[in-house]
Amino acid sequence: MNQLFSAYARGKECKELSAILGDAALTPLDRQYAYFAEEFEKRYINQGFYTNRSIEETLQIGWELLALLPRSEMKRIKDKHLEKYYDPIKAKIEAEKEN
Repeated sequence: MNQLFSAYARGKECKELSAILGDAALTPLDRQYAYFAEEFEKRYINQGFYTNRSIEETLQIGWELLALLPRSEMKRIKDKHLEKYYDPIKAKIEAEKEN
């Protein structure tokens, strides 16, 4: 959870920077964080009042979202968990389905 909220906070900062200075002011990594923040809001936060999802589904969405960022940015997660759950290819497929 720490990694999710940390990434979301950085993503929000990147979105704010983009609004003030434009997208050209963002690094490629900043753009990834901004995209992560958009997806986090859309898929994780805005689940809807009548949407009932299990803890397993919520955790899966969290991993899919984290995988939108480079593994090198996963500084708050143990390697054993990254090896088991971090899957950037699956995350890209899921993100494309949602859009």
